[in-house]
Amino acid sequence: HPLHYTVIMNPRLCGLLVLVSWIMSALYALLQSLMVSGLSFCVDLEIPHFFCELNQMVQLACSDTFLNNMVMYFGVVLLGGGPLAGILYSYSKIVSSIRGISSAQGKYKAFSTCASHLSVVSLFYCASLGVYLSSAATQSSHSSATASVMYAVVTP
Repeated sequence: HPLHYTVIMNPRLCGLLVLVSWIMSALYALLQSLMVSGLSFCVDLEIPHFFCELNQMVQLACSDTFLNNMVMYFGVVLLGGGPLAGILYSYSKIVSSIRGISSAQGKYKAFSTCASHLSVVSLFYCASLGVYLSSAATQSSHSSATASVMYAVVTP
């Protein structure tokens, strides 16, 4: 029932969703930090980013990073793919509800409201997938840093 948002999304449910999101993010960050702390680095290296990107840290390690990469990819699929599936499902329900609106002006207003959110979601997912899933391919550090800025700074 996507058009009943204000009834379904009460302050208690909203707070619970935020709390679960924070807890999962903190636990995943702790797991990644502990795994990176176990890596060894050969020489003094400089990360070509404006912040310490996990993907760049793992790429600079001299020790075996197979487990780190698998956990990182699993986290991307689980923590990125799960919400994406929920967003796509929600928007399929919203589009089917909007199609039921009889006036063209009402449909235009509803679609224009959704368009800004969809553009931000698309920008976030395309940029973050570009950074994390293309680590095996050689890419310029400038394009990777630009993609990191897009998902970490621009979308919020």
